[in-house]
Amino acid sequence: MKIYTIRDVAKLAGVSVTTVSRVLNHRPDVNAATREKVERVMAECNFVGNASARSLKQLDGDVAALILRGRSNIFLSQLAEMMLQFAGETGVSFLLETIDEKADEFQTALRLTHEKRARGFIFVGSRLDGRAQVLRGLEAPLVFATVPARELELPRVASVAVDDRRMGRLAMETLIQAGHRRIAVFGGRRDQGDALAERYLGAREACETAGVPFDESRYVETRFSLSDAYGAARAFFPTRGDTTAVFAMSDLVAMGVIRALKDMGKSVPEDVSVFGFDGIEMGKYFLPSLTTIAQPQEEIARKSVEVLLDMMNGGEGRHVTLPAALIRRESVAAPRK
Repeated sequence: MKIYTIRDVAKLAGVSVTTVSRVLNHRPDVNAATREKVERVMAECNFVGNASARSLKQLDGDVAALILRGRSNIFLSQLAEMMLQFAGETGVSFLLETIDEKADEFQTALRLTHEKRARGFIFVGSRLDGRAQVLRGLEAPLVFATVPARELELPRVASVAVDDRRMGRLAMETLIQAGHRRIAVFGGRRDQGDALAERYLGAREACETAGVPFDESRYVETRFSLSDAYGAARAFFPTRGDTTAVFAMSDLVAMGVIRALKDMGKSVPEDVSVFGFDGIEMGKYFLPSLTTIAQPQEEIARKSVEVLLDMMNGGEGRHVTLPAALIRRESVAAPRK
């Protein structure tokens, strides 16, 4: 007899893995019709959420929480979906808590510890700063996905990420080698100890190595959504029209910048080259197709779940660095002479 996974149920019900997870965890944010459809599919498949054949040890009664910080970040949202997919194939119940990028993920973890008795956490899109010290007395294992946590002085901590500083350096080197000197960087706050700050440091290092002065007035802080990036670009380029290239710290930001440039009568890459980061599938089909740093999304998701479950079984925390790749497409070219 076929053993159905949460992914199978999601496909048969025509909903996302996240929705199935919410139904399984009796979350109130699922409308009645969708809940009924999912429950009907689960009944037809004899799906109970904890199949006996598992590749990882079953942890009876344990609940883990996945805290996603950043509602509009496509890469992180897809990453969380994949984590739930892999988690659905284990014997551990996973909760998904999505918060705004300005909210506090560590206070959220404390709340879930008390309200949902969560015994393990994966933080997606987190930033490492002094706020994390509220977790010092927490015995639950903590896995930081997409941000390295070697320097975080907390017990039972692990992380799974790419080398963001090295990749940020590679992105800027690519633009410099193409002949660009007046390069803008669109990103988040640079003082928050997260992957974005590392990408910024890497970009600065590339400029210093190449002897290209980095103009701080060309750093544009934006939230990671199409509309915010679009608005930031519309405000920036009328004042710095000599900019020939943009390093955007996410593909979504890059797409917002490209649309703004088009609406201002500029061509990409003829007038301005645009370099992204993340490697979301949409970038491959965007016009122009997006040059980017591609993160191994599926591997980050799988490894994060594996590391957390191993720690919940008594294993040691470890810090995993996965390789990313430079993908050259149409959005970067030499500056127009």
